[in-house]
Amino acid sequence: MHFAFAGCDRNLKLFEMLIQAGWHPVKLFSAPEINHLSTNRALLALAQLKKIPIQLSRIDQNDLDALKILGCDLLVVGSYNWRIPDWRPSLPFAINFHPAPLPIGRGPYPQVKAILDSFPRWAVTCHKIEREFDTGAILESESFSLDEYDTHESLSIKLQMAEGRLGLRVAHNFVNLWQGAKAQAEGEYWPLFKDEDKTLNFDQSVHAIKKQLRAFGLLECIAFVNQKRLFVKAGYAWQEPHAYPAGQVVQTSGLTVVIACKDGYAALTDWYLG
Repeated sequence: MHFAFAGCDRNLKLFEMLIQAGWHPVKLFSAPEINHLSTNRALLALAQLKKIPIQLSRIDQNDLDALKILGCDLLVVGSYNWRIPDWRPSLPFAINFHPAPLPIGRGPYPQVKAILDSFPRWAVTCHKIEREFDTGAILESESFSLDEYDTHESLSIKLQMAEGRLGLRVAHNFVNLWQGAKAQAEGEYWPLFKDEDKTLNFDQSVHAIKKQLRAFGLLECIAFVNQKRLFVKAGYAWQEPHAYPAGQVVQTSGLTVVIACKDGYAALTDWYLG
């Protein structure tokens, strides 16, 4: 199978597993880096090593027609923010690997809500690409467990590993899985989180604050402390009786700021002013 791949470093394991299965990459699509979630240096380095053409601009219809000329059979999409044009006139197949157990968790970044809503299990789903995001018939999925200690970063690692396992399985049985793909039932679309979703409310319980810190991780929470806005990369919270009003700073030590909350304290350990 000759394939084109669209993704970033979060999809490196998937790309490697498809090659390991004997598929032949003919082109790599990615996008300019915006933040740590969109890094692509490792993926680009592998493509350069294997002399695979690279494109960092948006895929358009001409690009799909060019893939047809290259003899490309399949477009595989991992993390790619742009909509894929109608691929059917140019390619036999096009699939996406979505980081959620579809039809639950359609949308641009369902990982945060997976932790906020305490899902006990999560999954990566491989589906056909349709015009509407994340709605295509499902070829296969790979699930794994979550627990109360999972963070944005641990979930990201689990997703990358599951994506690799799923990619290998799909590659070894692609035609059968494509032909037997099952249409999705009515699902749930989860819009991208907003700043208010990331903002810590110290009137809340320790449990709620800890979950918020875990869910956003290096995506950063926002905290308003002494009329200043802080972007919080790391912190923790614990239950302890006290008489302080919620939101009051009760301790500072170096960069660490300890703030009273509803039933304990929250310590912000890695932050910067915004």
